[in-house]
Amino acid sequence: MEENSLQTTPQKLEEKARQLLEEKEAESRTRIYTGPMGTAVTVLLCLWTVFQLYYSTVGLISAVSLRAIHCIFLLVFTFLLYPTCRKEKRVRGLPPVWDMALILLTVAVFGYLLLNYTRIAQNGGRINQIELIIAGAGLILAFEAARRASGNLAILAAVFLAYNWFGQFIPGKLGHNGFTLKRVLTTQFWGTQGLLGTGVGVSATYIFLFVVFGAFLKYSGFSKFINDFSLTLVGQTPGGPAKVAVLASALMGMINGSAIANVATTGTITIPLMKQTGYKKEFAGAVEAVASTGGQFCPPIMGAVGFVMAEFLGLSYTVVMLAAIVPAFLYYLGLIFAVHFEARRLGLSGLSKENIPDAMKVIRDQGHLAIPLVALIGLMFMGYTPLYAAVIAIAATVAASWLRKDTRMTWDKIVAAAVEGARGAVSVGVCCVIIGVVIGTVTLTSLGLNMGYLILSIVENTNIYITGLLVMVMSTILGMGVPGVAAYVIVQAVAVPVLIEVKVLPVAAHMFCLIYACLSNITPPVAMSSYVAAGIAGSDQTRTGLLSVRLGLVGFLIPFFFLDNPVLLIGVDPAATLGGSLWAFFTASIGTVALVGGLEGWFLRKSGWLERLVLIAVAPLMLHPGTFTDAVGFALLAAVIAYQWFTRRPALPESGDA
Repeated sequence: MEENSLQTTPQKLEEKARQLLEEKEAESRTRIYTGPMGTAVTVLLCLWTVFQLYYSTVGLISAVSLRAIHCIFLLVFTFLLYPTCRKEKRVRGLPPVWDMALILLTVAVFGYLLLNYTRIAQNGGRINQIELIIAGAGLILAFEAARRASGNLAILAAVFLAYNWFGQFIPGKLGHNGFTLKRVLTTQFWGTQGLLGTGVGVSATYIFLFVVFGAFLKYSGFSKFINDFSLTLVGQTPGGPAKVAVLASALMGMINGSAIANVATTGTITIPLMKQTGYKKEFAGAVEAVASTGGQFCPPIMGAVGFVMAEFLGLSYTVVMLAAIVPAFLYYLGLIFAVHFEARRLGLSGLSKENIPDAMKVIRDQGHLAIPLVALIGLMFMGYTPLYAAVIAIAATVAASWLRKDTRMTWDKIVAAAVEGARGAVSVGVCCVIIGVVIGTVTLTSLGLNMGYLILSIVENTNIYITGLLVMVMSTILGMGVPGVAAYVIVQAVAVPVLIEVKVLPVAAHMFCLIYACLSNITPPVAMSSYVAAGIAGSDQTRTGLLSVRLGLVGFLIPFFFLDNPVLLIGVDPAATLGGSLWAFFTASIGTVALVGGLEGWFLRKSGWLERLVLIAVAPLMLHPGTFTDAVGFALLAAVIAYQWFTRRPALPESGDA
């Protein structure tokens, strides 16, 4: 009865998704102001957006000044918008008195930093007692903001901060000599490796602009266009709704960069469709979770994390984007074939023709909404900076929407997009601020190098695969419950040096850590995306989480194959030829399909256990670049295909609890 109710009342399903999102993301629990205060907050958010757009294009400002002002905006809006505790009343006329005090203290502390940073830097970082107190106050403000916006990350940062003092009591390679309170506070607040470090730097540039860009795309109707266009492509194929979920979630996930939010929005449409078609509820939830998670490393936008990686590597974003193409393609290829094989196994069909929009009508009525995305990609390939391209793409979104009356963005929609974009940037931005504590600690204590030495001492002969396995576990743990960009920034600080130490190329090392940091969203026990999807589907959380791992298994395997042979990363291996790269891509695709066929128990027909084992064995042989392994893989695959072809018979669909 409950399931039928969910299917027939989308409003109830959307409300349930909203509640689930509120449980998992603090961003959804923000205060709602009414009256003059509501107007004031809207105006301030719009001013912040204008400030960021101006100084990302024509405005001139030093990096430290931009980061300090960005911190002020982030902390002020955190104390304005995020409740002190969960039980606090959301709708308010004015903020609480204590939050007004925190806002004033934030402006005073970071304003002092803004005015005196240059003088202190010129004095070699020497600070007086008052400035030491200011640094302590700034650190406390950052932790309180992080507690509200991302409780898990605040706890992790507190552990790292404590390590500055208590690390002297740890024996072995992870210990150090200890640091004074003044040294720690100077590094964390007055240096460029702490609160004002790389984390807030990328938040003030790439993250903010692309979150705002995603909001403008949403208000232009782009998400509806993606959903309708996906229906025209695969809606009528076996398991069509699940394939629509994969395509739509991938495209939206790479723009908004939040796997959890993507599940809660697109999942309210795609999960009921999959269940109505005949997929089991756990499978429907897992498909949506896996598809939404992969968007964070899917080109061309990669949820803005690709720009952060380019910044760390000191390379053009184009290099990072090209390197991510094959891993992302194989990830989604595996997911598409998983839903296809499951549909064939269950005897499911696609949507009827009358439920599929006309392709030409979709392109004619909504195709212009893709102009901003085309402009963004085109400008970046022409050599313009991602920041410049993003600002132009935002303007192009508004301009393109006016090409048809039905999609026209009025002034109200433009303001709403600017406000929603700025609000959406707060939680991720605060995470990036508190990540400065982690990075500052890693820099000051040499924790990254010490961790690397510890892992290398465990691994005999510096075995690259065992090292990769340990880094995978570390990356997944550090990324649990943390937004994609924030997870990557943490992981790269600790894990990348370990991989580089065992001769992994820098781009491959960063891509390895990025993928596992993102996949922590579907990795139990803290599989946030899977749990939200399970709530929408009405399925068991544990079963949905484990099934998500199975469906995303290709993503867990691929990084190991480019550790010592990065031919699968386009443009990374200087020794790779174009022909060699294309052949490796071709064989890896075949290996991916074989792996999925083995896991799903279907290839040309239902597969027995021996056939499934052979198909699974084919996968690593084809994924690993090499003539001998390819030959063996092709031979085994040909044997399975021949056997299934000559012994095929009409297969009865298996019934499943939808």
